[in-house]
Amino acid sequence: MARTTDVTATAACRRRGSKMALRMVCSSALRAGTDLAVNNVRTFRNSARVCRWTPPLGPMPNDEVESENLESLEKYRSYTRYLKKAEEENNTSVWWKTYRKHVEDRDPEHGAERVNIGLPRYRTSRIAEVRERRQIVKDNKKNIALEQATRLRTFKIPLDRVQEGWERSSGPFQIQRLADHYGVFRDLFPKAFFLPHVSLGISYSQENSHRVHYGNCLTPTNASLAPQVGFEAEEGSLWTLLLTCPDEHLLDNEAEYVHWLVGNIPGDQVQLGQELCGYLPPFPAKGTGFHRYVFVLFQQQGLVDFSEDARTSPCHSLTDRTFKTVDFYRKHQDSMTPAGLGFFQSQWDESVTNTFHNTLDMKEPVFEFVRPPVYHPPQVKFPHRQPLRYLDRYREGKEHTYGIY
Repeated sequence: MARTTDVTATAACRRRGSKMALRMVCSSALRAGTDLAVNNVRTFRNSARVCRWTPPLGPMPNDEVESENLESLEKYRSYTRYLKKAEEENNTSVWWKTYRKHVEDRDPEHGAERVNIGLPRYRTSRIAEVRERRQIVKDNKKNIALEQATRLRTFKIPLDRVQEGWERSSGPFQIQRLADHYGVFRDLFPKAFFLPHVSLGISYSQENSHRVHYGNCLTPTNASLAPQVGFEAEEGSLWTLLLTCPDEHLLDNEAEYVHWLVGNIPGDQVQLGQELCGYLPPFPAKGTGFHRYVFVLFQQQGLVDFSEDARTSPCHSLTDRTFKTVDFYRKHQDSMTPAGLGFFQSQWDESVTNTFHNTLDMKEPVFEFVRPPVYHPPQVKFPHRQPLRYLDRYREGKEHTYGIY
């Protein structure tokens, strides 16, 4: 009987102790929840204080536009009116910081307006161009032979006339864009550009198979001899022709090598000009990729004294051929103006070795890319979920034998 009473008392004590423990746990949880809620409220209050809306410093863009009544907006009705409005908005100062201003603050020279150092462009009036086109259309409609050839699909488009029309209209602008794309103006004439109004016809062969256009690729073998250069020139005019490479210098990244320089050219007779530096074929070093070779034609105001720019003939010294186009132009900018442009790209071939050894009388530099060793993580004792060739990475020797798995 006494033993039964002790067991009952012990069980009652256990139940009482578990209730007290449960009560303490609940109270602590409620206290923690209250503190957590208070902290959350404080955090929300602080966040709200930080993210409080502040009024803008000025009118927002398109503030005057009513989004619910877009039909009431004035229509542009022409691209010219839209362009004028866009230019006005672009020149209007705003209170917010634009991306252009952000870039200019970090790089003050970014987007700086370049100087046009070329010949002025004389454009005919738009009305005269429209009248000429309408007259051409009327004449074509009256041409019975043209209509018959078009209907029978025997009409041939004269590509020479198309080329002439392109050179007179949009050709100089597209050539300028190509030169900007290849970085020609950036490397030869920093902060300047020009419109190539004079079209250059440059060919390295009699059959015109290796012509120089605007960024096409030619091999050093194709350009081993001086090219034939042709352009339209008035009688009695004087010109200067330059061939330079901004990527070829072996010691100075900012310098160039002059490959050909002819001054005081009468008309379009390049062979009758004063050769200031003899022709040197391209020699892009092995492993340096494509190099740009640029022809620049300058129109002279009169006879120019090039005694300081002349090199000995033949000139096989790279030190004497070190050149900077911008310095050459600054020296003679009062007496000549850039008017024509043409350039091609070239990379190493077997003829470059011959140029270095026999013409320049020097060893040929070769540039190779040193690849870093292949990285392998430290080997583990138990390569779990690894392929069977895992151990081949850590074998001694350079040659690994891979089995068929």
